[in-house]
Amino acid sequence: MAYQFLLTRRDGPIEYLTLNRPDVRNAFNEEVIAELTRWTSATSETAEMTGLRAVVLGGAGPVFCAGADLTWMSQMVAYTEADNLRDAMAMSRMFAGLNTLPVPLIGRIHGAALGGGCGLAAVCDIVVAEEAAVFGFTEVKLGILPAVISPFALSKIGRSAARELFLTGSRFAAARAREIGLVHAVVPATELDAAVTRYIKEVLTAGPQAIAAAKALITQVWSAAIDEAMPVTAKAIATRRVSPEGQEGMKAFLEKRRPSWGG
Repeated sequence: MAYQFLLTRRDGPIEYLTLNRPDVRNAFNEEVIAELTRWTSATSETAEMTGLRAVVLGGAGPVFCAGADLTWMSQMVAYTEADNLRDAMAMSRMFAGLNTLPVPLIGRIHGAALGGGCGLAAVCDIVVAEEAAVFGFTEVKLGILPAVISPFALSKIGRSAARELFLTGSRFAAARAREIGLVHAVVPATELDAAVTRYIKEVLTAGPQAIAAAKALITQVWSAAIDEAMPVTAKAIATRRVSPEGQEGMKAFLEKRRPSWGG
């Protein structure tokens, strides 16, 4: 499938997805949102069939993603509320699709992740950032809100950090991003790819169906009361134990051999 603003590269079971608008620091516009939505839909539908095990999301050029494109923003000034609602819903669907990919989404962050770029970091399951990377939920500086990305950001960083960072719009370093849970590993720029590769190797040692089920389980139970979560979690583990993959994994462990999915 051809894209104008995305680069895709498949290396065995790993897909490398790269935002490709380096001249505008990989900023979002309507076309980027549409292409990401189309890519996400196609990938989610075919992931198991094609043996996809993980996706690495990065950005071309010196910056991961600087948020909204200035030309796009200049057009928004003339939008009606209905136009803005349509536009925001399209972006919401894009983030929701990325958030629910059935395989791990690994963010490779360099340069800066601002506004919607921070939203992309929030929907990644695993985020690796270079030490010099800068983050920011900067929308209030423009008199607007980090509204569309807020469900995903809040689930990552919590209310306390959101109160500070959403309300000030201040930029913060990769070390701070790690402290609040937005980022999971911070490394020198020269070690960025090696750190991503370490996570990929870990993913490949786990059952692919188990990973998909675990990712779905997080969404189901993270805000549920214990009595609500108990039947969901009991059903989830019972189902996995009798599944072919679960049976293979447990037998491989007991027989001291590698499971059929490798790693």
